[in-house]
Amino acid sequence: MLKPVINIADIPLEPRPPAFAPSGEAAERFDARMGFISPRIGAQKLGYNLTAVPVGKRAFPAHNHHANEEMFFVMQGCGELRVGEQRYPVRLGDVIACPPGGPELAHQIVNTGDEELRYLAVSTMISPELVEYPDSGKFGVLADRPPGVDGTPQRFMFVGREGGSLDYWEGE
Repeated sequence: MLKPVINIADIPLEPRPPAFAPSGEAAERFDARMGFISPRIGAQKLGYNLTAVPVGKRAFPAHNHHANEEMFFVMQGCGELRVGEQRYPVRLGDVIACPPGGPELAHQIVNTGDEELRYLAVSTMISPELVEYPDSGKFGVLADRPPGVDGTPQRFMFVGREGGSLDYWEGE
């Protein structure tokens, strides 16, 4: 059994894997280092990570979840929370709730301060999940699969736009 305790100071922050690193114009607005906590302490139904966002950047595009709820706890710095069309200042010690729902609950945290913004992110781990990105008109479908033969976690992910769907019977 894994030790169910870890100190936040012992969580290494790593760059995103290359497949998820922003490129082109997106790299001007998005950046983050993340430390994944859940697998280190044996969490099963909640996902925890420490996210560090540089000045002027955001970790993710504005998005809303249809299944999962997220909570953020600001540990360092300050910024702005966007929820739908609303904007809220956030700072050290703030707790942020992001329940599942439609585009009116799309959320994004931006570092508007003058130092790195760090927050603890907690999420339910409901799978499959549908995520919408209202700024770009995209959606993502994510589903956990059984581990591979070698025990490696497997995940299905598809990002698309509405209207690009195939006919159900195509190719059958």
